[in-house]
Amino acid sequence: MKLTWIGHACFKLEHDDYTIIFDPYKDGSVPGLQNIREEADQVLCSHEHGDHSGRECVAMRAGKKSPFTISEIHTFHDEVKGAKRGTSTIYILEAGGMRIVHMGDIGCELEPEQVAQLKNVDVMMIPVGGFYTIDAGQASELVRQVNPKVVIPMHFSKGNIGFSEISTVDDFLAGKDHVVIGESSSVNLADVQKPAIVVLTPENSAANK
Repeated sequence: MKLTWIGHACFKLEHDDYTIIFDPYKDGSVPGLQNIREEADQVLCSHEHGDHSGRECVAMRAGKKSPFTISEIHTFHDEVKGAKRGTSTIYILEAGGMRIVHMGDIGCELEPEQVAQLKNVDVMMIPVGGFYTIDAGQASELVRQVNPKVVIPMHFSKGNIGFSEISTVDDFLAGKDHVVIGESSSVNLADVQKPAIVVLTPENSAANK
């Protein structure tokens, strides 16, 4: 099972010749990232803000049966029950004996029953940059509660990539063990020595084009 960080909150997950794109951003919506031009069998968007809902940037394939079972947890994009930024969706995917979670633009604490749904997942893609989402401290606490085997930070700034309001990944990584800083944008999830925090390089950064 291969996971590729395209950039921001957008990932490509490939398994059994089936491809899912999470949270594609619209053209020009994320500073420092090239436009998305991908093919996929399915697109999952956590919410409808332009930097997460660029479905038109993904050419859709048809006819393949999904190997994934997908469930959802509905959350808020802010700390005031959506009054600022609305709602967001967490996606939980299961296939090949693995449970993979994309946390979307979560901006609130989870209820105990929601934490229970996520307990001990294999892979968690989680925002860590703050301002629009939970920040490094909140993300760290959520990781502690859920205890995923592999954590993949997203939605943070890096150099000229990302929104100026959000932080880098550094605060989230501070004091943590098992951190793997990769120069690649992709990882074979089965090959990751667990536990691990895996920091990928955005595939759509200008430096990679």
